[in-house]
Amino acid sequence: MRGERERARRPEDLNRLVLERLNAGDVDGLVELYEPGAVLALPGGLTATGHAEIRAAYERIVAGRPSFAPGAQGQTLVSGELAMTSVRLPGGGATAEVARRRPDGTWLWVLDQPDVLA
Repeated sequence: MRGERERARRPEDLNRLVLERLNAGDVDGLVELYEPGAVLALPGGLTATGHAEIRAAYERIVAGRPSFAPGAQGQTLVSGELAMTSVRLPGGGATAEVARRRPDGTWLWVLDQPDVLA
């Protein structure tokens, strides 16, 4: 069993943590970055809603053990308990996410669009 995983102390941490966990094939760790009712955009206009669907999506994504490169973190916008983050992806493309601050001060994604230009 793994020890406790790092949690996002700032909204920007979520992008770094998702990249680390994607490259490690850590599906459980990926799911932990989302609120229980979060929505993850998928290719073809589909979505995964909630932990079970997000888990299934990430199981498919990491199955072939792809390697993901870091992008350039965009400006984070924070309004109260919500934050919008984004990353410019290597080779083109960009992400957009909405995170919510939890009562313990950590952040989880509520909405995740991994490629807004697709």
